Amino acid sequence: MSKITVETPLPHPTFKELAHAYEVLSDPEKREIYDQYGEDALKEGMGGGGGMHDPFDIFSSFFGGSPFGGGGSSRGRRQRRGEDVVHPLKVTLEDLYLGTTKKLSLSRNVICSKCSGKGSKSGASMKCSGCQGSGMKVTIRQLGPGMIQQMQHPCNECKGTGETINDRDRCPQCKGEKVVQEKKVLEVHVEKGMQNGQKITFPGEADEAPDTVTGDIVFVLQQKEHPKFKRKGEDLFVEHTLSLTEALCGFQFILSHLDGRQLLIKSQPGEVVKPDSYKAINDEGMPMYQRSFMKGKLYIHFNVDFPDSLTPDQVDALAKILPPKPQSQLTDMELDECEETTLHDVNIEEEMRRKQTQHQEAYDEDEDMHGGGGQRVQCAQQ
Repeated sequence: MSKITVETPLPHPTFKELAHAYEVLSDPEKREIYDQYGEDALKEGMGGGGGMHDPFDIFSSFFGGSPFGGGGSSRGRRQRRGEDVVHPLKVTLEDLYLGTTKKLSLSRNVICSKCSGKGSKSGASMKCSGCQGSGMKVTIRQLGPGMIQQMQHPCNECKGTGETINDRDRCPQCKGEKVVQEKKVLEVHVEKGMQNGQKITFPGEADEAPDTVTGDIVFVLQQKEHPKFKRKGEDLFVEHTLSLTEALCGFQFILSHLDGRQLLIKSQPGEVVKPDSYKAINDEGMPMYQRSFMKGKLYIHFNVDFPDSLTPDQVDALAKILPPKPQSQLTDMELDECEETTLHDVNIEEEMRRKQTQHQEAYDEDEDMHGGGGQRVQCAQQ
């Protein structure tokens, strides 16, 4: 006697169950909990609070559109974003130290107020015949046998809009362009402590266009080179040259700061300043951005200008007051056996450049003699 098995059909999942499954699969945290502990853990709240997903997103995910048509999700069609307009703004180091406001006049496109960006008096338009309303054209080019290149570019007939306007129906104000030019004055506030290359953004002030989110106008700070001060982050650097007398016997001088203040710079009694040394003054550097009450340091790089020569009387006078020379350990016999030499002044950078040029010329000459004009010996193939 044969055995008959009757299978009970499984119930079809409801829309609510589908939406719940989609929510779990689309949330990495909930999916991990489901994989480890099962659905009961999710029901007990281990997946976190999180807001519910839009149930129609499941249709958008799998079918690219709403279940009720329209080709987009229930959240509406996204507008494309217009390009940002970037302008360089030249500023001085004084501007960045003190802060300043600059007024700039710019021209930009705005949507025509007469036709509200339609481009026509009636508000109607026709589908462009050149691109069939897509706004794009495809060009195919043969590169070789069995090889083609396909390129996509905006339609030049409708300028990428996908529509054309009858000449008689064109808006008299914008001539069918949908936008008109407008001049606008922007006040750019350069704050204390801003950096070279820092950006100042005016949101939504770039060119307007229909069905487009307006881009931003961005100003990029470009600091002009200062003749005296150099900036490194929040610190300032300045060069100062002392005479040998000032370096040995003390100095004082006045330094004009970026805000016009006169700083008195002087050495301590008995202090000797060595060549290529640095000294710092606290709180006299650049203001810190958005914390202008705090400042960096001002560094002074000291150079010492030595005299070219001294008279015998100056040498004797200096020898009496300066520390004594180290005593020579050489005997008269050893000195008699030595050969006299003569020292010459030299510019070491120029000397190295000259030697490098000579070496390159000798190398090129050697190449010409041995490889350039001679016959090359090749192995004969048997």
